[in-house]
Amino acid sequence: MNIIKLNAIDSTNSYLVNLSKTTVLDDFTVVLTNHQTKGRGQQGAVWQSAPNKSLSFSVFKAYDNLSITKVSSLAFSVSLGLVKALEKYQIPDISIKWPNDIMSQSKKMAGILIENKIKQGQIVSSIIGIGLNVNQETFNQLPQATSMYLSAHKKFDVDSVFECLLEQLEIQLNKIEALAIASLKKEYESFLFRKGMISVFEDRSGNRFNGIIQGVSDQGELIIESETHAMKTFQPKALKLLF
Repeated sequence: MNIIKLNAIDSTNSYLVNLSKTTVLDDFTVVLTNHQTKGRGQQGAVWQSAPNKSLSFSVFKAYDNLSITKVSSLAFSVSLGLVKALEKYQIPDISIKWPNDIMSQSKKMAGILIENKIKQGQIVSSIIGIGLNVNQETFNQLPQATSMYLSAHKKFDVDSVFECLLEQLEIQLNKIEALAIASLKKEYESFLFRKGMISVFEDRSGNRFNGIIQGVSDQGELIIESETHAMKTFQPKALKLLF
């Protein structure tokens, strides 16, 4: 494992993407920064990080034979890797807000951004960006954010948390090619935020509607039961879960 440590950078994902264009990267090359100034999240969201109190890093993962049909397995595996790491620190009420926000007590603690390189129907490699709030005590204008400290009411050693995250991610990613989608999906769904509860969603046009999350498809789409009891599936960028 090759770990590149940087004092400050705009985005660890962008750094690894650019580095991969000019350098042959070793599998599980990691870029870690003390301060990320322009962290990116799903759907163009900006991720806020706090120097010395949060973790911002990206992992380069190469595959020998991973079909594009397993792109959802990759998302499931990364989310579960974070969940398993946080469980080791006894973080309470952990859940996964579809598609891949990690929650504690209904507030966002971590975010994931996965960028895949695809060639001839195969996922050749992935760059997996992770932001985790560890010891932050306050969040400016982000009432739905939390940290390990705020959830567990104690401070954590950031370096130890980083090592634990890498260990769990590596375990999950190293078995992704052999593991069936069904088993990963079942475990992912067991942590799915607001599953079985009436929730409010907003589509791309700004229309809001009520529905009940029933699970996810093999393709990683969210399955929602509408008010008319019809089952509908949605792509990650097609709607937002509001509350």
